[in-house]
Amino acid sequence: MKKTSLDNPFVFTPSVVLLPLLFVLSLWTVFWVEKHFHISLSHYGVYPREAFGAKGIFFSAFLHGDLKHLVNNSLALLVLLAVLRFFYREQSYGVLFFGIIFSGLGTWLLGRPSYHIGASGLVYALVSFMFFKGIFTKYYRLVALSLLIVVFYGGMVWYMFPKVDDAISWEGHLSGFLTGVAFALVLRTPQFAKPILYDWEEPDFNPELDPFVKNFDETGRFSPPPKPEEVVKEYFTTSLKVIYNFIGIKKE
Repeated sequence: MKKTSLDNPFVFTPSVVLLPLLFVLSLWTVFWVEKHFHISLSHYGVYPREAFGAKGIFFSAFLHGDLKHLVNNSLALLVLLAVLRFFYREQSYGVLFFGIIFSGLGTWLLGRPSYHIGASGLVYALVSFMFFKGIFTKYYRLVALSLLIVVFYGGMVWYMFPKVDDAISWEGHLSGFLTGVAFALVLRTPQFAKPILYDWEEPDFNPELDPFVKNFDETGRFSPPPKPEEVVKEYFTTSLKVIYNFIGIKKE
């Protein structure tokens, strides 16, 4: 398997395809069970600020009211989860798991008194995280990804506000969006860090101990410390009396 490096931190592996496929398959499996056995699992959705509705924090993302709702979320997740796994490999599973939890928790805190279901909150968390994280890292490929996110998913921002469509859970969308912003601020991406070329770039660098920095005073002016006086070494040490005879040069 090809290893990552600073010049190429992105590696395509089977999980880039398998992760979104398996997750979306789980959504369709739940939907099929509901239709095949003529049951409704909507009561496992989020019901805000009620203890019995807290279970939806974990399960609501896997429930969908109709086929259109499921198809829309499935198409978005197939793309976004693949992109997440490819560009943010080390953070992908954490963003997926906690994206479901915190977007559901936000819906439980903010939502209207009704059952909220669907993976839309997770979709908004993924879009928000990848957009802001790309901007924050300033890594050119991730910045380009952020711009693509805006082009393809920028219109989603309108569905985070009330009164746009009463049939959707704008609270879930807003919770997912805020979750993604929080992840972009908190999660570290050391795989995109610049290589350390100089000692002063080290996190534990102490300028007071650096010999070069010592050449500058407190105002920043170049003021090297005085050189220590040279000590003349005594090469001959003896307790015996030494008599020196100087032989002059006779003039012709």
